[in-house]
Amino acid sequence: MASIYRLAFLFLFLYPTLILAQDKFTLSGTITDNESNETLIGVNVLVPKIQTGTMTNEYGFYSITLPKGTYEIQVSYLGFKTILETINLNENTTKNFQLQEAAESLDEVIITENVEKLNIRKPQMSVNALSINTIKQMPVVLGEVDVIKSITLLPGVTNAGEGSSGFNVRGGAADQNLILLDEATIFNSSHLFGFFSVFNPDAIKDIKLYKGGIPAKYGGRVSSVLDIYQKEGNSSDFHMNGGIGLISSRLLAEGPIKKDKGSFLFGGRSSYAHLFLPLFDIGNIAYFYDLNTKLSYRLNERNSVFLSGYFGRDVFNIQDSFENTYGNTVLNFRWNHLFSEKLFSNLSLIYSDYYYGLDLNFVGFEWESGIRNFNIKYDLKHYINNNFKLEYGLNSIYYKFNPGDINPNTPDSGINPFKLTDKYAFENAFYLDAEHKLSNKLSLSYGARFSTFHRLGQDQLNVYENDNPVIFNQDLGTYEKAEPLDTESFSRSNVIESFANIEPRFALAYQLNDFSSVKASYNRMSQYLHLLSNTNSPTPLDVWTPSGKFIKPQLLDQVAIGYFRTFKNNIFSLEIETFYKTIQNRIDYIDGADLIANNAIEQVILNGEARAYGMEILFRKNEGRLKGWLAYTLSKSEQRTPGRTNFETGINNGEWYNTPFDKTHDISLTASYDINSKWKLSSNFLFQTGQPATFPNGQYEYSGIVIPSYESRNSSRLPSYNRLDISVNFNPSPNSQKRFKGEWVFGVYNVYNRRNAANITFRENRISGTNEAVRLAIFGIVPSVSYNFKF
Repeated sequence: MASIYRLAFLFLFLYPTLILAQDKFTLSGTITDNESNETLIGVNVLVPKIQTGTMTNEYGFYSITLPKGTYEIQVSYLGFKTILETINLNENTTKNFQLQEAAESLDEVIITENVEKLNIRKPQMSVNALSINTIKQMPVVLGEVDVIKSITLLPGVTNAGEGSSGFNVRGGAADQNLILLDEATIFNSSHLFGFFSVFNPDAIKDIKLYKGGIPAKYGGRVSSVLDIYQKEGNSSDFHMNGGIGLISSRLLAEGPIKKDKGSFLFGGRSSYAHLFLPLFDIGNIAYFYDLNTKLSYRLNERNSVFLSGYFGRDVFNIQDSFENTYGNTVLNFRWNHLFSEKLFSNLSLIYSDYYYGLDLNFVGFEWESGIRNFNIKYDLKHYINNNFKLEYGLNSIYYKFNPGDINPNTPDSGINPFKLTDKYAFENAFYLDAEHKLSNKLSLSYGARFSTFHRLGQDQLNVYENDNPVIFNQDLGTYEKAEPLDTESFSRSNVIESFANIEPRFALAYQLNDFSSVKASYNRMSQYLHLLSNTNSPTPLDVWTPSGKFIKPQLLDQVAIGYFRTFKNNIFSLEIETFYKTIQNRIDYIDGADLIANNAIEQVILNGEARAYGMEILFRKNEGRLKGWLAYTLSKSEQRTPGRTNFETGINNGEWYNTPFDKTHDISLTASYDINSKWKLSSNFLFQTGQPATFPNGQYEYSGIVIPSYESRNSSRLPSYNRLDISVNFNPSPNSQKRFKGEWVFGVYNVYNRRNAANITFRENRISGTNEAVRLAIFGIVPSVSYNFKF
């Protein structure tokens, strides 16, 4: 009898354990496009029976662990037909899926958080993606599709005005955005001084913008991460596609190296408007060109290798007396390795170079500057179980900064060679990130990044009294350059200054019901590189400089809280987020700072602080003939640089002042309407508060010279910015089975010819002698037409 009771006791108390310990097996594989064999990012792999699922990573790989049994697997992705397949899972199983493109895929939207639909359960927030097909259908200036201009239609993202390069996220500066192309850093994302971006839309596969809650695998910037991946190329058949526009054209070719195992992709783009300028007796030249390439090869089921590259150049020439050349070069070799069904790895060897060249023939010298880096990174993703996933890895970056090199370009120029001191640095990081589902309603994401930065030895580092390169003149109430006491030199193996920072990341999502959730996030990030610029938007002449003895790294703390909801089976969705962030050690410039060819930049820089806060609303309609979104941002962005001592005034008297990228109100409305199978109408409307500016408020005369006086920094604004764009897509044969397909795109930029102010300058009227303000407007109404084709 005692034995029976003992057995019953063991059964009752061990049965739950036996159930929990039942056999589990892993289903994993790769998901691709059935026509091109291109891997697909963000595909949903769902198991409705037990209400669980996963998504493919950046390389199309998925892994999900389930109890032994028979399941119906649902594989779905926007623009592709959904697959339903029954799988008997009684051992670890590798299952690759190929998705077939849906007939209406080119008409699908849109902006998404997980590319297909808003996932209210995932803790990830403050992230947006744009479908490349949606970007191609947006009305743009001169008919040239532009990735950077398109993301400014998202909440929390603005630019510095027409004809300006870069973009601003949540009140941050353009240099605080990390821009990655196939994991390689792009230091200047614009062509022709900001009129176009460097990204060829035909070569782009996936675009994600992280504004907050940034995963620990990213670092080095304090505002946002724009992560862009190029296509891998078609490993099934040879195809070409491209477009012909008014001022530029593009062509892309892709095909198999070895069918279903390897592929190549080559794309080129160039502007040619300069070819017609001589017809109008204009001797000036301005053009750009870029090349994209990618080679992919699957060695076996567990190993794949990739080689991708980008090369771009801009050329600007004025009457053969002034020539400006600048651009990016990046190269990345990647190796994907699958250790097991649950452990995926990626090793990347990356080279990135930004070059700036200037030939001043009328003066007799040439100038070169740039930044170059070598990066090795190793990332692993560990699918421990369905409720717990780990990502961890490390990377090391070696930098070389060339602030400027001046040389005579003619024997009789009279210019002596002059080399600004090169700078060197070494940045390292290790990160660990976890995604943890605690219950059906609560999910967490948490981790940390540990980063270090070492400023390496250089020639001629200035030595100052009390290590203070900027002194305050109490009599005049101004900051001035300190005279160096001496210089010292270091070998490359020496470390001048070191920094180390722990950057925690945390996010949570709590599901209120089947269609709504609340989310919150916190992240700290550090930025060790600084762009020296006293303009509202970056220019090619701006120089990057590393943190060191006199310049501290920027440190960000950001919190965000959001509410997310879907309506009518995801036909509509609503996202509302609020954020608050502070930045330590934001560099500021003393009045009259000279940043060009300055070999002692520390003499004009002070360390300040910045803050930004606001609310973002994004309402979307995802399905139907009419699709689109309304984005609204209410925000404030400020900075200040108080005095270092009680008697110093600081910048702007130490008071908070608007940053150049502060926009109180930012509204964008984007819509597309399918008139029929052949015609599609698209439109954008934008309204933004005018950007801050500093205007003169008086003048005085000293020794016969009229000197203007100015108001406090950025206390005035340019007029508000608004415009309406429309475009019409015409596909003459939407149902054609022919290999060659083409479409026309007709567009009008700035329909009502609004003369938006790029800046306002002040001058004396030569006739009346009075002072007057002059508004510079870059674009009025601009019609365009382009023809896109593929075969």
